[in-house]
Amino acid sequence: MAELEPESAHDDFLRLFRARDLDGLVALYEDDPTMVSADGSTQSGKAVVREALAGFLALGGTMELTTRYAARAGDLALLSNAWHLHGTAADGKPLDLRGQTTEIVRRQADGRWLYVIDHPWGGQ
Repeated sequence: MAELEPESAHDDFLRLFRARDLDGLVALYEDDPTMVSADGSTQSGKAVVREALAGFLALGGTMELTTRYAARAGDLALLSNAWHLHGTAADGKPLDLRGQTTEIVRRQADGRWLYVIDHPWGGQ
């Protein structure tokens, strides 16, 4: 099997998001990941990640994602992507969200790259 590049984490995320696979999305994170909120506060744990991702999935709609960069240092990599989510707000009105991420992923023994730190608003 060819070695996966760090940006494969983005490909996996987009594929699972489009499939609305919350369990699969959460499985893209290490056991004790850190999620950074829009205000810069941090929380750790898969339960935090699950809650954040469930909120994004609840918006429905479609997501587009483009890797901006991947800087690798051994088994760690700093990633960023530009994302665009077309969804529906709680009041039924169309919702158009955009952001740029900052993420750290780590290569696992099986070659996959899992998220260690995820800041969905990190490029703002």
